[in-house]
Amino acid sequence: MSGQFEATVEIDRPVGDVFAYLADGRNDPEFSPRVLRIERVPEGPTAVGTVFRSTVKDAGMKTAREFRVTALEAPRTIRWAEVSSNTVTAREGGYDLEPLPGGGTRVRIFNVLEGHGLGKLLVGLALAAARKDAPAFGARIKAAVETAIAPR
Repeated sequence: MSGQFEATVEIDRPVGDVFAYLADGRNDPEFSPRVLRIERVPEGPTAVGTVFRSTVKDAGMKTAREFRVTALEAPRTIRWAEVSSNTVTAREGGYDLEPLPGGGTRVRIFNVLEGHGLGKLLVGLALAAARKDAPAFGARIKAAVETAIAPR
C-alpha cells in the first residue's frame, strides 16, 4: 500500500531564494523537528544525484534515511526518492515552486509513502499522521524560509 500527503504554502520571499533554501536539504532541521542530523554527499552544490543522509526520529524510534535528488530544475522543481531501506519510505517526493505577483512564492510539498514488509501494515498510520500534520508542516516551512531569508 502507498499513499500521498501534500501541503501548499505561500512564502513572502522570491522564488529563486526559496528554491535555493529548499534545495539545500541541510536546512530541513529548521522546519522538520523529526530530523536530528543531516549531511549532503558529496559536499558542494545540490545537483541531480546528490544524497542527503539523515537520522530522524519517528514514533520514538531513530532511523537512518537517505534521499537522492532525482530532478532539480531551478527555480521551479525539486524531486527526491528515498533510497534507504526502512519499513515506510518516501518513494517519491518534491517541491513545486511558483512565483506569485508581488515577489512571493507558492510552494507545494508532497511525499508518496510506501510500506515494505511490516511497513505495509504501518503505512496507513504514517499517512494519517503526515496528512494531519501537513498544514502545520507547511507553516513551519514558511516560517523557516522567511526567517532565514531577509525580505527585499
